[in-house]
Amino acid sequence: MEKLFAKSSPEWTPLKDHLLQVASATKVFAKHLKLDEELAFKGAILHDIGKAHPRFQKRLKEKDSNKNVLRHEISSLLFLSVFPEPEHEVLIEMVAGHHKSVRQDSGGKGLLDLENEVDGYEDFHIGDWENWSPYAFHLLNDLGITCSTFGEDVARDNLSKAIKFCKRKTKERGYSFWRGLLMGADHFASALINETNKELERVFRTPNLSFYNRTHELYPLSQKDTSSAKKHTIVVASTGAGKTDYLFKRTKGRVFYTLPFQASINAMYKRVASDLQKTNPDLDIRVLHASSSVIKRKEGEEESVLQSLFGSSIKILTPHQLAAIAFGMKGYEAILLDLKGCDIILDEIHTYTGVSQAIVLKLVEILKSINCLIHIGTATMPTVLYNKIVDLLGEDVLEVKLSNEEMDKFDRHTVHKLENFKDAKLLIQNAIRKDEKVLIVCNRVAKAQDVYRLLKDQYPNVDILLLHSRFKRGDRNLKEKELIGLDDEGNPFGQYNTSQKACIVVSTQIVEVSLDISFDIMITECAPMDALIQRFGRINRKRSSEIIGKTKPVFVIAPPENKIDALPYDIEVLNRSFDVLPNGETLHERSLQEKIDQVFPRIDFLNIEEHAIFKADGSIRIDQLTHRNKSILFELLDIDSVSCITEGDEDLYTNSFYEERLNMEIPIRYFSIKEMRQLQVGNRPFIIPDKAYSFELGLDIKLIKLSNFDVNNQML
Repeated sequence: MEKLFAKSSPEWTPLKDHLLQVASATKVFAKHLKLDEELAFKGAILHDIGKAHPRFQKRLKEKDSNKNVLRHEISSLLFLSVFPEPEHEVLIEMVAGHHKSVRQDSGGKGLLDLENEVDGYEDFHIGDWENWSPYAFHLLNDLGITCSTFGEDVARDNLSKAIKFCKRKTKERGYSFWRGLLMGADHFASALINETNKELERVFRTPNLSFYNRTHELYPLSQKDTSSAKKHTIVVASTGAGKTDYLFKRTKGRVFYTLPFQASINAMYKRVASDLQKTNPDLDIRVLHASSSVIKRKEGEEESVLQSLFGSSIKILTPHQLAAIAFGMKGYEAILLDLKGCDIILDEIHTYTGVSQAIVLKLVEILKSINCLIHIGTATMPTVLYNKIVDLLGEDVLEVKLSNEEMDKFDRHTVHKLENFKDAKLLIQNAIRKDEKVLIVCNRVAKAQDVYRLLKDQYPNVDILLLHSRFKRGDRNLKEKELIGLDDEGNPFGQYNTSQKACIVVSTQIVEVSLDISFDIMITECAPMDALIQRFGRINRKRSSEIIGKTKPVFVIAPPENKIDALPYDIEVLNRSFDVLPNGETLHERSLQEKIDQVFPRIDFLNIEEHAIFKADGSIRIDQLTHRNKSILFELLDIDSVSCITEGDEDLYTNSFYEERLNMEIPIRYFSIKEMRQLQVGNRPFIIPDKAYSFELGLDIKLIKLSNFDVNNQML
């Protein structure tokens, strides 16, 4: 019998293997969710059996010029009556929409879209039934589903039944557990392939977080009691006071740990993985890189943030990956099921601005409604935002703050104001002469690249590192390791953070969170007050009894004069932030709340309610078996939300697996790249010219143009 495949290059996964892998995952996930395991198994076997269709097999192996739309899930539904009648509705829920919204799909390929718009689609999916269906029946029997062959008329009846059910189901509001279950299992197995069963042994484990019970008199939060019976937590404390430890100590189950910047989650992942290695030798801890997978359509784009790592003990991610649940984007049901009842840490929440804060508030509301335990950490937070969060969490929240006396021990910085970057020239010279470590922070990648080039010319014999979000992930991993200056065992190797000689690091705001570094002097462009405070936390960060009461200098450059140059920040916020800073004086921790409230006397929260499918009254406003086919996040957020790869990496990316592909990807804003060609594997990265990227400088957006592509690559 001809061998049937489920995936093409590089995996070439046999269809039988894929169905068994998805079925294994589905049963484990169903058990955790208290759903019928045997029924879940059957849905997993049925979901891709339609890939036995000869047109699908041909498409895997060669270019298919046939214009007819073949959706393998529709061909799968032809086999519905193999299973007992009472199981049909659940099986249809699992199969019909596991890739597409069954109605108003962005590409018009949902089951009900084809039913309403495409003549002859049923005949095409039936195909030469008598010749190809025996292969599928044979495979079903081989997988333990005892069945006999049946004719084309029964297959058509099965499809008709599925259509009637979907029409009825899409008139109901809410979300389908069964659809989410299969989506989660399918993506888990597709990412892990032959490692699926091995990885399933590690899912849904509660991590042993006893490591974070450590105490130290220099870290006041480490000495505070975490045993409150209250469900939720909100902690306000200085950077370096032990917030991360405290938040982890408050958790009881699996943990989703969110940080605001894509580039910062990798450092936090390494930190947590290192912390927990001894007490959790086989812990399933994951970092969720990005990025959305965006599918370009004639009428627009569809964004998916499906996660392939259902059931991990700890996930490090950004709220972007959680926002899908608020807007009903593709895969939201699977994410909801994974989140239910888990501990969610929203760290550094003060650094969110504008739309992001509104989305986070909506997430808090939704997460609370699905019985999550929510733990929020911040260095400083506008009172108006703090009160909003407390209102959402209700009375069941433990509020923790440092006393004024405790905050006084975190006075670590003397602030100086500069008119422009030229005024910093002499400061850098003096610091280099004294073998000090200099950190320069810019608000934009392009500015950071310009400053790096300038300093590289001026100080050819000094170690200088550039770090920002637009490096290949593999390259950024190397640069972060250099910056932190520790080997895999945590031993210093004398570079940058652990260097004893002069060095310079030029970065963007990605250094604000999670990077555990301590430099001697900072020169930074002006940012919103809350972000500045977080940046300052990278200077004089090391805690010892000798340094308490001693300060190191931070120099803040005045805001630009116009709105355009102020981006990505609001110029009025920058001006207020600059005005409240002292000049030539110590910045006192106990004064920060007052300064924050001067900068943010009110916050214009976007009305996310109109976009969200989960409403404040508890209702869910989305039709079942559908998802939003519009990329709402792209319209609301200007974030690094898609990936690109260099043209030279295209072949390697196409023929590599999940982890290797991630290391080649460069996060980038969708609207900077949307006109480029898009690869249709992995995270569907966009292809950029090799000339637009270098290991030293990262991605230069100005060089992303068609004229810069290698002609030889284009011909190939």
